[in-house]
Amino acid sequence: MKLLIAIVNKDDSPGVLDQLAAQNLPVTRLSTTGGFLRAGNDTLLLGLEDERVPEVLALLRECCSVRRQLVDVQQAPFLSTLLHAPVEVTVGGATVFVLDVEQFHKI
Repeated sequence: MKLLIAIVNKDDSPGVLDQLAAQNLPVTRLSTTGGFLRAGNDTLLLGLEDERVPEVLALLRECCSVRRQLVDVQQAPFLSTLLHAPVEVTVGGATVFVLDVEQFHKI
């Protein structure tokens, strides 16, 4: 058994959640905020069998697009002393952790 933790952009989250539901994969969604851009994310927690991990990773690759976005330096205060114009950054995609689960109890 694995615990999959996926941090996805708020814009990508609805599509991911729809696809997980279509595959009968239960998920817990936590609203989170990134530290760099202070942008909204969803952190998804999934407990699943080892053989389903590649399926979920493929689903995340399909639903979580990487894109370039202009960000005002006011959103990243530590840059405001260095820059005075919008900065182009890469957003989207997913950060995924796959952890072994020693025990699982549903109480």
